[in-house]
Amino acid sequence: MTIFSKIIRGEIPCYKIAEDENFFAFLDISPMTKGHTLVVPKIEEDYIFNLEDKTVGDMMIFAKKVAKAIRQAVPCVRIGVAVLGMEVPHAHIHLVPINQESDLNFKNPKLKLEKEEMIAIAENISKNIAL
Repeated sequence: MTIFSKIIRGEIPCYKIAEDENFFAFLDISPMTKGHTLVVPKIEEDYIFNLEDKTVGDMMIFAKKVAKAIRQAVPCVRIGVAVLGMEVPHAHIHLVPINQESDLNFKNPKLKLEKEEMIAIAENISKNIAL
């Protein structure tokens, strides 16, 4: 079982943004920028392109709704999207608020935010979601 499956099951705490019957979104605990969110399917699959076509499509639609909410809650020019999948063997999409392309460089130093700030960011994003 992956760490993401444990988060989805509530076995590991997270800063939850949204969920429906198939997908779960939560803040990255080592964010590249404030509001950096991960979108994961509830089914455990290592590689996003091994998912069924419908699941990939539905995941992107869910991610789009989350991205719109992030953009309302976090000042930014765009929401960058990345699918790497090397860190955790569970398919996931990174949604990263960006003001320039270099904000989406995974080699950049990660932010260290206080718990209270993470809670506030998650709440601000969550209240803007229309699922």
